[in-house]
Amino acid sequence: MSNIDRRDFLKLVGAGSVGAGAGFMLAESIKHPVEYLIPYVVPPEDFSHGIATWYNSVCSMCPAGCGITVRTREGRAKKIEGNPSHPVNQGRLCALGQAGLQVLYNPDRLTAPMERTGDRGSGSFAQITWEDGLTRTAEHLASLHKNGQGNRVAFLSTGVRGHFASLLELFMEALGSDRLLHYDFAHPHTLYAANKRFFGEESLPYYDLQNTRFLLSFGADYLGRWISPVHHGLGFGHSRQGRATGRLRTVQIEPRMSISGAAADQWIPARPGTEGHLALGLAHHIVAEGGYAGDDRENWVAALRPYSVSRVADQTGVAPDTITRLADAFADTQPSLAIGGGAAGNCSNGVATLVAVNALNYLVGNLGKRGGLLFNPTPAFGSSSHPRQASYRMLSELAEDARNGQIEVLIINGANPVFNLPSAAGFEQAMAEIPFIVSLSSFLDETTAMADLILPSHTYLESWGDDSPEPGMGFAVGAISQPVVSPLYNTRASGDIILGLAQQMDLGEALPWDSMEDFLKARWREIYERGAPADKLNDFESFWRSILQAGVWGEKTQNSASTFALDPNLVDNIGVEAAVFSGDSEVYPFVLHPYLSNAFYDGRGANLPWMQELPDPLTSVVYGSWVEMNPLTAKKLGLSEGDLVRVESPHGEITAPVFVYPGIMPDVIAMPIGQGHAEFGRYAKDRGVNPISILAPLMDPDSGSLAWGGTRVKIEATGRQAKLLKIGGESRQLGREIIQTSSNREGANEHAQINSIPISVVSS
Repeated sequence: MSNIDRRDFLKLVGAGSVGAGAGFMLAESIKHPVEYLIPYVVPPEDFSHGIATWYNSVCSMCPAGCGITVRTREGRAKKIEGNPSHPVNQGRLCALGQAGLQVLYNPDRLTAPMERTGDRGSGSFAQITWEDGLTRTAEHLASLHKNGQGNRVAFLSTGVRGHFASLLELFMEALGSDRLLHYDFAHPHTLYAANKRFFGEESLPYYDLQNTRFLLSFGADYLGRWISPVHHGLGFGHSRQGRATGRLRTVQIEPRMSISGAAADQWIPARPGTEGHLALGLAHHIVAEGGYAGDDRENWVAALRPYSVSRVADQTGVAPDTITRLADAFADTQPSLAIGGGAAGNCSNGVATLVAVNALNYLVGNLGKRGGLLFNPTPAFGSSSHPRQASYRMLSELAEDARNGQIEVLIINGANPVFNLPSAAGFEQAMAEIPFIVSLSSFLDETTAMADLILPSHTYLESWGDDSPEPGMGFAVGAISQPVVSPLYNTRASGDIILGLAQQMDLGEALPWDSMEDFLKARWREIYERGAPADKLNDFESFWRSILQAGVWGEKTQNSASTFALDPNLVDNIGVEAAVFSGDSEVYPFVLHPYLSNAFYDGRGANLPWMQELPDPLTSVVYGSWVEMNPLTAKKLGLSEGDLVRVESPHGEITAPVFVYPGIMPDVIAMPIGQGHAEFGRYAKDRGVNPISILAPLMDPDSGSLAWGGTRVKIEATGRQAKLLKIGGESRQLGREIIQTSSNREGANEHAQINSIPISVVSS
């Protein structure tokens, strides 16, 4: 402290951090010089010691759009809970949402604008000012815009909705570019495409789990990470325990037991890629037994003729009597509901499979009915991310344009395609061909490491925004995302960065707002005025404050028609082709089943220590990666838990320890997604492996989405071992024969038609 007097030191403590000087490498500039274990020495005047303040906002940790309530004291966020008034989560919140504080206070956050000083991808950056960063970016954009080459600017954002999505549209339109894309690895492209084909609407309906009596799920892990898991969990819990009309019965069909499968009354393993055949086999039996009597019955009879129960049983590995029992129960128990997604939608026949699932709901009359599938009204404001959501095909086209020199500037907002695209896609190599890349990320992830300039954004707890959840709740819902704390570092909200660039480029006519807060208020004023009485038009400020306080807003709107007329041509053309897999089955005998991690989602939660320490709910493993295989498979290969194996596909290889898992088919191996980061901070970097990297570049031809369930692999022992860290201890029966088994002597095949939980397959 030789060069700092007491007064200056107190100022530094009061500020909470010391900025790094220009010229420091990134690794140095993001470090906090001191971690203070004392409260503010000179707190701001508007803080009241010992008094908690609660702010309602919106969770941005996944696309579900849950409402949150954040507890703050002395200006610091202390705890995140669910907002009881928000219809999506009704006061509940998943572990990833609870961990949002570790995004805000993460020691590896980017704290100031940076410019690249070393080779691209080296992670060497020097700190610059916001004025320099915005000016340099605006000069590149203005040059292209002035020369009529605005379409050489591409913007790739993580999926956003509401008015921020509208702002991005306005910005790119003012530049003269249509290269605006959103990208989320787990976006359900095949489900949207299937709904478009079947219902004529490219949107997500509302699945009424709360009021259904029979839930049939084809691969959709609705209690895990499918679409809106907290809301689905609420509906599941209510239908199991909280109603007088009878307990919900659930059946889960998938090759690897998920959380939803473990909670189901019946878990049915089916060969990967055959879920659509099974759905049409059920439909065949329902129609043949008189369960459907519509005017187009004969069309259905003809269309479903190739899907007899016996033939479908051979294709799927599901016993004929199981198929008929399931079809009868689904048709006879009303209301019932069939949903599909996850593994069922991630093969090359994903769209056709989910169309077949929709057909089941149509045939038994589940459409537009309480306890079935309900249609949502059009979102009341802003934009949905789906029309701009980039499929694998669209990202491949973007990469090809980059390789051909058609993209001069790429702006990245939170998306990380370098991590969650297969290595075979070559996206990182394509980015290297783009002359100027700007990242608005809060963290140095794999894609941000490729940037020339980093303009770091606030976290969602420091930013203004809004959201209309998708799928909706059957009525129009919206919520404001408001700052719950003052910005911790020299960062700016993504919306303010966009508006700052627009001002420097003289695009004020198209984007006249000074800040994201001003833009939001202007848009919400329009919402208020369209519904307010004439004598209340000047009372917008009261309306605005009430929304911020409640954290949610609803509007009575007309739902889509509950009656539905099916296009006759769809019935004639319904059918599911055999799934295509990359790799010869003789050389690569196992189908790789990557699944979304309950803790890390698609990898975005891997830099949070709480998530690293959260035990996987089915294996109890913490940290690292693992390869799940059936006990029969492990015995056949001479492997046991902890043996390090090489998982090799035609497109790469990774190494991870074995976890012997009874709830998986013998010819399938499974791995969680989310680990294996080469960047992304100290908690994520070099931990585990990334199964996405070895996936084949296969697509569903109808949606263009990545068929990330279509890769075959082989397993090779390395002769080494690694102890899995888990809290579940050793699996022992203690002589009580708790685990049910199927023996070949009793007529079961090696795939075992297993309908009980837990399960194991043993050969005698």
